[in-house]
Amino acid sequence: MWGLVFVAPVMLQPYPAAMLSVARYLAFGLIALPLALTDRAGIARLRRADWREALRLSLVGNLLYYGLLAAAIQVAGAPLPTMIIGTLPLVIAVVSNLSDRALPWRRLLSSLIVIAAGIALVNRDELTLLAETGRDATQLLTGAALAFGALVCWTWYPIRNARWLQRHPGLRSSTWATAQGLATLPLAIVAGIPLAAIGLPETFDGVLGPTPGLFVGLMLLIGLSASWLGTLCWNRASQLLPTSLAGQLIVFETLSALLYAFLWRGAMPPPGTLVGIALLVAGVTLGIRAFSRTQGPAGT
Repeated sequence: MWGLVFVAPVMLQPYPAAMLSVARYLAFGLIALPLALTDRAGIARLRRADWREALRLSLVGNLLYYGLLAAAIQVAGAPLPTMIIGTLPLVIAVVSNLSDRALPWRRLLSSLIVIAAGIALVNRDELTLLAETGRDATQLLTGAALAFGALVCWTWYPIRNARWLQRHPGLRSSTWATAQGLATLPLAIVAGIPLAAIGLPETFDGVLGPTPGLFVGLMLLIGLSASWLGTLCWNRASQLLPTSLAGQLIVFETLSALLYAFLWRGAMPPPGTLVGIALLVAGVTLGIRAFSRTQGPAGT
């Protein structure tokens, strides 16, 4: 589900990155409203500290992250930002293990090396597409800076979110996903007001741009699947798994993004990319086995 966010800016190239970010999370917030009504008891149990945390997580992990990522893809094309964001499994695993030491480094190292090799192989073929994007050095550097900003945002978000959930074991995954959607709604409205007033391209005939059906449909799809349901699944994973392992599992976001990109291009992955994909899956498998051995037979 999260892989959809990589192909949407390519499919909606005429739309500014800020508009995509605001629209996605406006859809997330609106979808959260009826969901909150069905979970009134869970929402009512949230404290003021929970809502403050939901606002922080929504601002950094939702609006800021996706705005930077969409801008990077539109400025530099998809390959370079995808390569940078594709390092998330390694970055999250390393940063989280530095703080909680869930696994000795010697046990974690083999899976990280295999995942790194897979990322390198996948991105080697993606980097050959940089020449085809028609971007100059300034655009590529700007796109790289924006993508690194997105990387920082989404390294902070999952670790912070996981720690909050682990400190509050009674908090349901679906309730916390809905709370983040509700917290996102006012942020998206506040960001959308100046955008609607002065930030739309002059070529747009209306607020919804040149392809309103595709734009609204994709935003609703991403708002429901990537934002709410994806967050729900991630919340549950964060409660069940060490963050160092959950971080490695984000390779499936990268693999999904690659799948959608190749479907959009109408092309088959080259052999190097296929080998890289196999290494990514193998690296995650090694990581799961390493953590399973640490947990022992009674581990869950």
